[in-house]
Amino acid sequence: MYNSRKLRPMDLARPAAFFDLDRTLVPVNTGRLFVGHMRRRGEISLGRALQAFGWLARYHFALLDIPAVANRVVSVLRGQREDEFAEMCQRWVEDTVLPRLLPEGLRKIESHRKQGQFLAILSTSSAYVVGPVARSLGMDASGSTQLEVEKGLFTGRLLGPPCYGVGKIHWAESLQAEHGLNLDESWFYTDSYTDLPMLERVNHRVVVNPDPRLRRAARTRGWAIQNWA
Repeated sequence: MYNSRKLRPMDLARPAAFFDLDRTLVPVNTGRLFVGHMRRRGEISLGRALQAFGWLARYHFALLDIPAVANRVVSVLRGQREDEFAEMCQRWVEDTVLPRLLPEGLRKIESHRKQGQFLAILSTSSAYVVGPVARSLGMDASGSTQLEVEKGLFTGRLLGPPCYGVGKIHWAESLQAEHGLNLDESWFYTDSYTDLPMLERVNHRVVVNPDPRLRRAARTRGWAIQNWA
């Protein structure tokens, strides 16, 4: 029987498949790898590297004030040239991150691509890491932590909220507004309890390689749990 219900704009909008990066598409935290890389280059001191590793350990267990830490980390880049930093990150991603992409994650991406869904990475990492990964995978866009730039130099400030916790909803909704997405009917794949707000924002959520707190939350809510690693 013909359904004469008038379609709303949201009915015509395209759903998205959002993928977290760290411990989801790759089995490691790229921040830890990047700190090691910067230490070997002599860009940061041993003390600062150890402090960063401590922050990353607390981040894994959702015990870190990410906005405060992000602002402290970004302030170190004040006055540095964006183009040089972007070029360094591009080479590092090609050498270190792309070889670690998990086959099951790549299969999921291709499955959503065949279904015609909008593809995006949604990660706490900076745009200079997330962007090259998204481009290499042929994704439509990415949501990430943005750094403010003026006249080609980093100001040492963030542009908008970190792409973390409720901040991921902010950046996902920015993509929704820009590309006409149906966020309600979208998918989100992640490992982290800190992503609970975004998991609850979409109707299709898949918990991947979860940390202990997210595993418990997923079991309580009856959400699918997958192991890609």
